Amino acid sequence: MARTRSRRDGLVTVGLTQMACGPEPKANRKRQLALLERAAKQGARVLCTQELFASQYFCQSEDHRFFKLAETIPGPSTDLFGKLARKQGVVVIASLFERRSAGLYHNTAVVIDADGSIAGVYRKMHIPDDPFYYEKFYFTPGDTGFRAWKTAHATIGVLVCWDQWFPEGARATALQGAEILFYPTAIGWHPSEKAEYGERQHEAWEVMQRSHAVANGCYVCAPNRIGHEIVLDAAGAPVNPDGIEFWGQSFVAAPDGRIVARASVDREDVLTVDCDLRLVDEVRTHWPFLRDRRIDAYGDLSRRFVDGR
Repeated sequence: MARTRSRRDGLVTVGLTQMACGPEPKANRKRQLALLERAAKQGARVLCTQELFASQYFCQSEDHRFFKLAETIPGPSTDLFGKLARKQGVVVIASLFERRSAGLYHNTAVVIDADGSIAGVYRKMHIPDDPFYYEKFYFTPGDTGFRAWKTAHATIGVLVCWDQWFPEGARATALQGAEILFYPTAIGWHPSEKAEYGERQHEAWEVMQRSHAVANGCYVCAPNRIGHEIVLDAAGAPVNPDGIEFWGQSFVAAPDGRIVARASVDREDVLTVDCDLRLVDEVRTHWPFLRDRRIDAYGDLSRRFVDGR
């Protein structure tokens, strides 16, 4: 169990939760609240949920029924977690399916500050469209840009799942002063591919985010869900007979890229980790990547591809 630390000594305890999700949002929300309360009791001051905790990963199919799962901001989740934040004096990052307006939906992370107020939202910028990850059907690409917030306990940046494969997002967020990057995640194996590709897929996921920690000299936190989810259609038949086997293993990487804590593969978990924010400056002065950036030479990064046309 982690001890509560104050910002005065440079230590901030983060809490990541991972859980399995069922089809009923109220039950998922209740379970998520219990895990966040547990993290707060263990001393965590900045808490983060997995991606889309209030439902199963419905993006395994393109089905208009699932738009009913979306919620407004403010709404039931932010009201519930705002009370927790205010009572415990903690920051909560909650990943939601947001109904912004009729016909306009986002995959959104809400940052709730320690007084219970909504500090801001981040809307997922990179939207995947892979077999059984049909997110483009549901989510409008984010329009918030990459953001960092000075919360009561740390300056944090939040991105979501597929964003974690893009170094540009991590860099743009770190350049706004983020000391800790959070990536609420829902990633797993297609069971039929696990034996052949599973180990290398998981290793690539961790390596990519550890590289964000190294390149930007900050902490990276990735809460992922667990469970083998088989989503049903309106007639009660599986939309994807194999489902998705989420691989859990939520983790925290230090500014030098070391994984300092990792949760289990298949158990509901609360991961509480002391983050020494003094390491951010220490690592950035020993590995001065921000100092040595050639900002005069990076213009092509705003182009789709450099082929002379």
